[in-house]
Amino acid sequence: VEQYVGEIKGGLRPAMRITVIGMVPSNPKSFSVTLLCDPVDANKDVGMLFTVNFSDKSITRNARIAGKWGIEEKNIPYFPFTAGDTFKMEFLCEHQQIRVLLDGRQLCDFTHRIQPLNLVKALQITGDVKLTKVA
Repeated sequence: VEQYVGEIKGGLRPAMRITVIGMVPSNPKSFSVTLLCDPVDANKDVGMLFTVNFSDKSITRNARIAGKWGIEEKNIPYFPFTAGDTFKMEFLCEHQQIRVLLDGRQLCDFTHRIQPLNLVKALQITGDVKLTKVA
């Protein structure tokens, strides 16, 4: 299980781009990319939890505010991940939303639920993924 936690210096802000390059292992169950408000206490608010689930070929997005998870968003045009394949995922922070691109193609959007955005201070990646680069 890969564990990555990195600080987002100065917090999340519009025009910021987070790039995750990695490979899906041969027998994956799931992996998550989480935008955390507190890198030390994962029980605090979560700006976005982005979970890729291979068993039901779903990608869910959610946020936690004041200890409560919101409504899960699951709609995606296609399931882009394949075991053994490499990928480049980009999270583009816009004023109203985070736009998720996979290998240059738009996958989904997630409207910001945490304001102000700079409260989101860390990136965490866990689960069945081999990371090559996080920037």
